[in-house]
Amino acid sequence: MDHGYMKSKTSLFSLLNSSPSSSFSSSCTAENATNSLTPVRTGSKFSHEARQCRHVAENEAIQNMGMGFINDIVGHGEIMKWKDVEKRFDQVAWTGNDPEPVVTWSEFGFCIGIGMQSSPELARELLRALRGCKEWKSDITKTELHNFWSRMNDDSFNSRMRMFFDMCNRNMDGRITETDIKQTILLTASINKLSVTRDEAEDYAALIMESVDNKNKGYIEISEMEVLFKTSLSKANSPMKQGSTQKQSEECEEEEEPMTKAEVLFRTYWRRGWVVVVWLVGCFGLFGWKFDQYRKRSGFEVMGYCLPTAKGAAETLKLNMALILLPVCRNTITWLRKDPRLNYVIPFNDNINFHKLIAGGIVVGVILHGGTHLTCDFPRISDSDKSIFRQTIAAGFGYHQPTYMEILATTEVASGIGMVILMAIAFSLATKWPRRRSPVLPLSLRRVTGYNTFWYSHHLFVFVYVLLIVHSMFLFLTDKWIEKTTWMYIAFPVLLYAGERIFRAIRSGSYQVDVMKASLYPGKVLYLKIQKPEGFKYRSGMYIFIQCPQISTFQWHPFSLTSGPQDEYLSVHIRTLGDWSYQIYDLFQEAVLSGLQGCPKLYIDGPYGSSCQDHVKYDILVLIGLGIGATPFISILKDIANGVHTSQSDNSGLRECNLRKGPSKAYLYWVTREQNSFDWFRDVMKEIANSTKQQSVVEMHNFLTSVYPEGDVRSALLSVIQALHQAKNGVDIVSRTPIHTHFSRPNWFNIFSRLTRKHVGAKIGVFYCGPSNLATELKNLCTKFSTKTTTRFVFHKENY
Repeated sequence: MDHGYMKSKTSLFSLLNSSPSSSFSSSCTAENATNSLTPVRTGSKFSHEARQCRHVAENEAIQNMGMGFINDIVGHGEIMKWKDVEKRFDQVAWTGNDPEPVVTWSEFGFCIGIGMQSSPELARELLRALRGCKEWKSDITKTELHNFWSRMNDDSFNSRMRMFFDMCNRNMDGRITETDIKQTILLTASINKLSVTRDEAEDYAALIMESVDNKNKGYIEISEMEVLFKTSLSKANSPMKQGSTQKQSEECEEEEEPMTKAEVLFRTYWRRGWVVVVWLVGCFGLFGWKFDQYRKRSGFEVMGYCLPTAKGAAETLKLNMALILLPVCRNTITWLRKDPRLNYVIPFNDNINFHKLIAGGIVVGVILHGGTHLTCDFPRISDSDKSIFRQTIAAGFGYHQPTYMEILATTEVASGIGMVILMAIAFSLATKWPRRRSPVLPLSLRRVTGYNTFWYSHHLFVFVYVLLIVHSMFLFLTDKWIEKTTWMYIAFPVLLYAGERIFRAIRSGSYQVDVMKASLYPGKVLYLKIQKPEGFKYRSGMYIFIQCPQISTFQWHPFSLTSGPQDEYLSVHIRTLGDWSYQIYDLFQEAVLSGLQGCPKLYIDGPYGSSCQDHVKYDILVLIGLGIGATPFISILKDIANGVHTSQSDNSGLRECNLRKGPSKAYLYWVTREQNSFDWFRDVMKEIANSTKQQSVVEMHNFLTSVYPEGDVRSALLSVIQALHQAKNGVDIVSRTPIHTHFSRPNWFNIFSRLTRKHVGAKIGVFYCGPSNLATELKNLCTKFSTKTTTRFVFHKENY
């Protein structure tokens, strides 16, 4: 076997072994990872070894659980060394009544670590538990601090369990009452930024007492708490939804070999690659053709190579000014992508990226064309020898040799300068910082930037194209009409784009909709349930444009549809992220809170296609949304859960075995920072999760990053309550849906590893909507697992 391949696999094993959320022992991890990252089929030996690994993992999870209690608070996983604790003690120590230096109890958190310092309430409770006495003492000596530090370094389960028990046992009598548990729950919830009322805390405390206080003593002892944690947290620390390897589908049973990295990269980028290559060949070809043409003209004797360089750049500008309109002809793209053959060859999902790439080409062309004219051509014309001027290009200037300022005042140059100024404004305001009103900009600039400014400034292109036509009609060195070819380049794209805008205006005029329901959710999210226009048909994953005349009669903003194609209504979730969204939120907030009968009038336009529509190409879907980024996936989940899949054929042969039936399994991983974000899609999540038939098709996982990781003392009791409450009532205490909420950020490596083991040989579509930094990590993982296993991961990113 290839040595490089084995080396790469070994690095994967070490990564899996060292991942924070992995619950495997070191001996079992590598073995289990081997099974997960190599193309093997399920067998009795593998199942037996897997069971052994899970058994060892559960036992080790119970032992490591105690270590996580304190280690995850101080130093992010590592107890500080005594010399560092002593150094901090010396920084804040003072001499009180005793000759020995002391620190106050409030500085205990600073001494033992920054993590504990960020939770002063918990630091106080830990200090009380470490002292183990009812009487409170405000000062801590260095000897006492060393004893506390030594106890915290004892990583045995019993020691950590005793410490946690004493933190709950406020009376220090060896008995924890229901009131003690309630107070601990409220403290834990506050630390984790969770909303828990006193009534809920009482219910949760009663649930704990009910599960362990079998003799109705009214209190629990440490032995009973050990049983509680072992039975609850061993499940919480086990691998998420670990499943045995499933058989491949009957239609695609043939086992494949892992792909090389080159093959994965080729399959990922070949569609984009050929389009970019054709574009570059076109640009360089036109530049070279025009360069050679003007190198033979008489003007070359006056201006030298500056002339053909400027004219070559001008020819590429004509092409790019034509092409830049095509990627934003959304109706045309939506119509074209319906053809599976075209959709297979042309990367319609990258239309905006191609639009930006062409814009970059225009910037280069403008600098080369305009810069060469201004700094080279025009000075040479005004300063050239008069006899050479008369013999070559004098006719183009009416046999008058102009000065530099006279050249700048001509129609050709003035229109060109006007175009450059307008394009500079539009391009600058379209960049990321001004468009999103980034805080890195000065306050004075933030006030005049934002999406509205970007939107209006982008419509300066109307004047740019007018000036472009004027500019092309008054050329110095060309009198022949046939050589004034600008109109030939831009005629079709301009007519197509203008036709689209007219069509959209007519269609949207007939799509005035009534708002059936408007709801305001935490985090300034507006939910709109609107009337579905007659004949309005769409597929899951598509989006619409919304216009509110009370805000602007010109602005249209895109929003993903969160209703399913089978629903009798349309719904969208609007997060207030910009000036227009704040305005529409305020309008509906006023209407909802004041109880007005009528809601603001809305127009819609669409539907339009997006990358999410490609979900029908795959048997297995992995949908990853960060915050409001889960929006594009809601309609897909509803569609899959309800089994609404139109029969489609793929004439190109792509995914022949599965395209006809649509996805058979979908995973949603929703990551959010605030608990109240779960309110946004709570009803939809319940609708999907409450059916056992649908649950086998759709599997959803919530991740709340504001909560400390499972096993941390700050979230340990929450994990216990969560497990007990979901087992008894079938409802998660955090999301208040049947969907389990995982604490902290997901370990994406472990998630991909589990998917690899569960779906050996499958082709999995990974769809992501969220910030670009995580997109890079997910894309790399797709490449890594596609090259080391038989499972294929294909990455798609939704732009929003």
